[in-house]
Amino acid sequence: MKALVYHGPGKKAWEDTSKPAIQKPTDAVVRILRTTICGTDLHILKGDVAECTDGLILGHEGVGVVDEIGSAVSNFKKGDHVIISCITSCGKCGACRKGMYSHCADGGWILGHLINGTQAEYVRIPHADGSLHQVPAGADEDALVMLSDILPTGFECGVLKGAVKPGDVIALVGAGPVGLAALMTAQFFSPAESIVIDLDDNRLAVSKTFGATSTVNSREGTAAAQVMSATKNVGVDVAIEAVGVPASFDICQDIVAPGGHLANIGVHGKNVELKMASLWSQNITLTTRLVDTVTLPMLLKTVLSGKLQPRKLITHEFGLSDLAKAYDVFGNAAKERALKVLLKGG
Repeated sequence: MKALVYHGPGKKAWEDTSKPAIQKPTDAVVRILRTTICGTDLHILKGDVAECTDGLILGHEGVGVVDEIGSAVSNFKKGDHVIISCITSCGKCGACRKGMYSHCADGGWILGHLINGTQAEYVRIPHADGSLHQVPAGADEDALVMLSDILPTGFECGVLKGAVKPGDVIALVGAGPVGLAALMTAQFFSPAESIVIDLDDNRLAVSKTFGATSTVNSREGTAAAQVMSATKNVGVDVAIEAVGVPASFDICQDIVAPGGHLANIGVHGKNVELKMASLWSQNITLTTRLVDTVTLPMLLKTVLSGKLQPRKLITHEFGLSDLAKAYDVFGNAAKERALKVLLKGG
């Protein structure tokens, strides 16, 4: 089969490799129909994720067709259309029993990280019964790719951890796909105001279509001051960090109101400074989380009902064999006005 193979920092190739096979009775092999690129894949290509080794197939999101199942798989059969969760869950270990699938003792985030991933014609899915979800007949499979990762990530790590509630003033720092997913799902809780902060005017404009009531461009370094002025120096009830750099985390620290929540989504490659001298007395709650995809079934229902429209996040479409070109577009998101790029297999 063909797959996008990582060969060390800055090196990737669409090349021939062995088709995956069943290794354990709980495995399934899925033929990829749709996949996409995540910001985490760019981190891997930069060499930021040391566990990723030469020869790894990238990717952890997708929709496909079950091609083969192990003898212990009971929830799926050959020919089923499925959503692939970015998180692998055995469903039996202590972490899984707590709903903390991201810390599964025999899974977690392993696709495109520790084992071969979804940017390929076929992928092996361990613990298929806990790691795949049925696609209802007639569903928009393009849109459902967004359920593999970004919608659950924005919702679980940002909205739920941030404890967004009706009437809150919330701010989202970062209007990339995950930040927009958090903005979109925050509307479940009817916040009074949703302020979006980003460097990219195009993404700020797009955020208005996902529920932003106001936007702030952070290019000049005055974003925190603008938010504080707009809130009469009170700050926001929930500040959601969706970038993963010290500057964006600092904005969140500077704008969170007393008694508020700071919910981190971003993947941080560098430490940030916690401004404890000013925060120690402010009754704030700081949360972190790796997505568990435990909310994927609920989010699927809202997408099927039309309450959520994640297909609006897709700005570019390519054939699966055009992955190299898709990476160029996604890696130059501001210039290309790219959010999510969709790759279609055969």
